[in-house]
Amino acid sequence: MPYETIKPKSLKGMLDQLQAHIYEPVSNLQVSAWVTPEPVAYAERMSGTKVELAHGDRWGNLWDCAWFHFTGQVPDHAKGAKVVLLIDVNGELCLVDEEGSPVQGLTNINSEFDFELGLPGKRVVHISPDAAGSETIDIWADAGCNDLFGRYRSGTLKEAVVAICREEVRKLYYDAEVLLEMAELLPAGSARKERILRVLYDVSLILTELTDERIAKASGLLGEQLAKRGGDPVMTVSAVGHAHIDLAWLWPIRETIRKGARTFSTALRMMEQYPDYIFGASQPQLYDWMKQHYPKLYSQIKERVKEGRWEPQGAMWVESDTNVPSGESLVRQILYGKRYFMEEFGQEMKTLWMPDVFGYTAALPQILKKSGVDSMMTQKLSWSVYNRHPHHTYMWEGIDGSRVLTHMPPEDTYNSPAAPRSIIKAEAEYLDKNISDNCLMLFGIGDGGGGPGEEHLERLSRESNLLGLSPVVQESSAKFFEKLSEGSERYQTWSGELYLEKHQGTLTSQGRNKWYNRKLEKALRELEFATVLTELGGHHSAPSAELEEIWKEVLLYQFHDILPGSSIKRVYDESLERYALLLERVEKLIADAYGAVTAGISGTEASGASAIFNSLPWERDEWVKLDGKWARVTVPAMGYALTEAGGDAYTADAGKLRTSAEEYLVENDLIAVKIGEDGTIVSIWDKEHGREVVAEGQRANDLRIYHDDGDAWDFRQDYRQTGGAQPQLEETKAFTDGPTAGLILTYRYGQSTLTQKLVLTDGSRRIDFVTKVDWKESGRMLRTSFPVAVRSDSVSCEIQFGYLKRQTHRNTMWDYAKDEICAHHWVDLSEADYGVALLNDSKYGYSAAGSILDLNLLRSPSSPDPEADRAVHEFTYSLYPHQGNHVQAEVYKRGYELNIPMRTAALPQGPSGQPKLAAGSSLLQVDHPNVMIETVKQAEDGKGIIVRMYETAGTRLKAGLSAGFAFTEAWSTDLMEEKSEQLQPEDGKLTLSFVPFEIKTIRLN
Repeated sequence: MPYETIKPKSLKGMLDQLQAHIYEPVSNLQVSAWVTPEPVAYAERMSGTKVELAHGDRWGNLWDCAWFHFTGQVPDHAKGAKVVLLIDVNGELCLVDEEGSPVQGLTNINSEFDFELGLPGKRVVHISPDAAGSETIDIWADAGCNDLFGRYRSGTLKEAVVAICREEVRKLYYDAEVLLEMAELLPAGSARKERILRVLYDVSLILTELTDERIAKASGLLGEQLAKRGGDPVMTVSAVGHAHIDLAWLWPIRETIRKGARTFSTALRMMEQYPDYIFGASQPQLYDWMKQHYPKLYSQIKERVKEGRWEPQGAMWVESDTNVPSGESLVRQILYGKRYFMEEFGQEMKTLWMPDVFGYTAALPQILKKSGVDSMMTQKLSWSVYNRHPHHTYMWEGIDGSRVLTHMPPEDTYNSPAAPRSIIKAEAEYLDKNISDNCLMLFGIGDGGGGPGEEHLERLSRESNLLGLSPVVQESSAKFFEKLSEGSERYQTWSGELYLEKHQGTLTSQGRNKWYNRKLEKALRELEFATVLTELGGHHSAPSAELEEIWKEVLLYQFHDILPGSSIKRVYDESLERYALLLERVEKLIADAYGAVTAGISGTEASGASAIFNSLPWERDEWVKLDGKWARVTVPAMGYALTEAGGDAYTADAGKLRTSAEEYLVENDLIAVKIGEDGTIVSIWDKEHGREVVAEGQRANDLRIYHDDGDAWDFRQDYRQTGGAQPQLEETKAFTDGPTAGLILTYRYGQSTLTQKLVLTDGSRRIDFVTKVDWKESGRMLRTSFPVAVRSDSVSCEIQFGYLKRQTHRNTMWDYAKDEICAHHWVDLSEADYGVALLNDSKYGYSAAGSILDLNLLRSPSSPDPEADRAVHEFTYSLYPHQGNHVQAEVYKRGYELNIPMRTAALPQGPSGQPKLAAGSSLLQVDHPNVMIETVKQAEDGKGIIVRMYETAGTRLKAGLSAGFAFTEAWSTDLMEEKSEQLQPEDGKLTLSFVPFEIKTIRLN
């Protein structure tokens, strides 16, 4: 037959024929199941509703659980054959041993998956390579009625049989599959392509009957082609088995624990069959669940880690979102993550493993370098919509100049099928192959777990050195990065954030989770500061173990499909319940800690007074409300004041106040705000500087509702062109309350109501919008915008440990793609002498186009949570006009003040002792306004105090740090609290030099 007539498609039938004859069912298994709505322990496996099942019988609904019992016997005529079980219950299944410990995971073949990457299911259970006949089958398995991705896929028994495996047919199938796919992808006219297709054609003629003789002959012919080796490699592919497991997404957290057991037990079984197999898995949280729930399985994992065939990967507690969490949260992710792997496996993690995160903050390189993490792996930027990231291997530079080696597998997936197409794509698409000899391949079934199967490893066994393909070596990612780092001086640098041009909706979706995350981050900061105060006073404080427990649960909910808002309803029902309990617990601990401090204050002087605590590192002169009465208090940096102690506070005198409100006008001594009949602001007059803040002819705080038919991840980038609707203003009411005055505006839209207090405070330039929304809309997005009379081609956006400038124009596609941008406490538009900042207490999605600052307040997508954010929301955002640019105006301080209110504690009655830190003094002080003390905490080893600071303005400076307590030693440390340099005080101060946005951690003993 001439070559021209041999088409690869004509040979696919041969593959199908071989695959259909690998397994020969010889008897059915008897199947019983005990069904429960939630998982039960092995000891209680028969406590559910019992059902007897035959092929096609239904056993459960979505999220039901069941213990399956499979019984049967190997027929006598199977003696001497390789015997397996074929089991598919249209759900996820984990076989267990006689103690109930996981042995192997099985998943339904029809799981939702991108089939271009391969079939995700696993159904084969090995019984004997050489059956004696009459073996008894008696197996228990723990099942979940869902597919790999949480979908309900019928919940019926599809297959449960004893089968003979025709091993030579199975091997021949993989021989033919690898060669046929490689031939399809080789260049037209190449000798290698023509020879393989000719041999495959000849084999197809031989295999018209699948006799042992013909199979052996066909195997010999294909073996000759598989034995042909490549020459000296130009590029080598490092392959590591992987099973990216989302800790929650289309399934609840409880199912992830079982996914871990199924996936990890399968990996262990595969290692027994394939001696070259190296498997890696990330996320200490997942390992810790295995340790708690499946200790026998965990001990087997530890043995494989010790052997070097199982690689713990990544440096974070979970694969966290990096846009929304605070800087301190990211530090704790790495602190707890690295420590766990060191304590459990004796391994220090040097690579951040982040395959599936929705963009990467420009603060991250410094956090990594100062945590002993030198490299990062991701692939998510391949999802960008408008622009292709220009490198797969590069040095990533953060806002402070720190650099980490970063690699993105050029196959652009962490679910590689490890097929010839994988290797050929990696070589063809690798953007840095001109300077790098190595790239990474992550093979296996991920997201929903499962990991590599037989097919992946059979292919790799044929591809390690096959003529026509770049060689593939199975090795750990650590070894890969060691090789990659050898050429780091040749790699290009990418400076700034790694912005994902997709999933901008995740900056806003599930707003209540983001609100709780922000409140808990700030409350934990307050608690750790209060804990140090109590410790220094010799009082009992929150134990470090309790603090760590709370922190780890907060870090869990920062997982990249929980905090960004892209999980199912049950995930948020459960996380919101836990968040509320955690916040209540932390608030009680704060109250107890400050109560312990005030217990040391003299009862005679303190009768009827309160202590006001300020955990921020600058003096605060503010109005506070105590027992229904307003007082103006001056509280020292990181200290406290007494409301009735030597004039530290005074009661509001209505005659001295300069705030007023009427139907359309609110003003104080600095600002006058005028609204229109629709509730929008028509004028903000800066009295002090004689300047109008609202752009001419525009209206500010323009609340708009847009059509938003996207999902939790995305909304249309052209949403403005769909036309926004204003909510209807139903009532306007003026109010005054002590030093505050304002308007209460009540709006309605559809079935939703929005109540907003526009508040000015005496002596303050901040305009607060205290908002409560009962949101009942579907497919809508609520935003507010502020067109301001400021012109700048860039907007300054606060991120973790600093700020980032982004363009306000859309000159290029790179600019256009960044329409929705992430910021934390504030964004700011400034000219040289004047600017306006938009602050918030729980929002992250902004847009800054031209002179318009815009904030995304709420979204209500219907997928994957059909009830997302249809609830009551409370939040505050503020406008802050100021003289000078944002650095000169110290805008970062205003953001912290909005998010960290001062705390009060009643003083005890009767005599007591004296506190170690007197009222009016500071625990810590820094003498430069551009340095922020972000964290004050007990050292992780309990033997000192950790002070974490950062430079806020992007400048070089020297600052003095003073302590209001005695210490004997001072050390500079990294973020993991490892000492690096001893510091010597001068005149009672530690003099510290900062470069722009530098994070410094100091240990005081």
